[in-house]
This record gives sequence, structure tokens and C-alpha cells, in this order.
Amino acid sequence: MFELYNLLNILLNGYMLILLAYCIFSFLFSFGVVNPNSNIIRGIYMFLSQMCDPVLNAIRQILPSLGAIDISPVVVFLAIDFIIRPLLRYMLLGY
Repeated sequence: MFELYNLLNILLNGYMLILLAYCIFSFLFSFGVVNPNSNIIRGIYMFLSQMCDPVLNAIRQILPSLGAIDISPVVVFLAIDFIIRPLLRYMLLGY
């Protein structure tokens, strides 16, 4: 079970990195730092968007609107660290 826990933990870390990259790309787009017309940049952003938007959209439906501020990535980061990881550790390792 320890190997399964490690695998799931690595997958969670990977998803958190993808989510962080998505947040950074959206900041760079909104401040005009990168050119959204570049094919490489657009392809990377579309991949990140396809990976993150289903989870973030579900969170956005639950959270109240704060105008231009989107805190759904923060909610996902906190949920992974304080709910999902301890739950996996308890279910798979017993402590």
C-alpha cells in the first residue's frame, strides 16, 4: 500500500505543478507579458486549460463571485494539502 500512496502522492504533486503553471500563464496573459497569438504558447495554455478547467469550474460554481478575483486555484491547493492527502494517508497507510 505504501507504493500506491507514493504513486498517488506523485500524481497530486504533478497536478499541483500543472495548476501552478496554469495560474502563471493566466497572469502572464492578463498582463500582456506573453503573446497569445504564438502557436507554442497557445498550445501549452490549451493543454493546461484542459487539465485544470474541469476542476476549477466545479469549484467556481460553488464559490460566491468575488468579481475579477478568482480564488478557485487556492481552494484546490488547500483541498489537496489538507483534505485529500491526509485522507489518502489514512485510507492507505492507516495513520
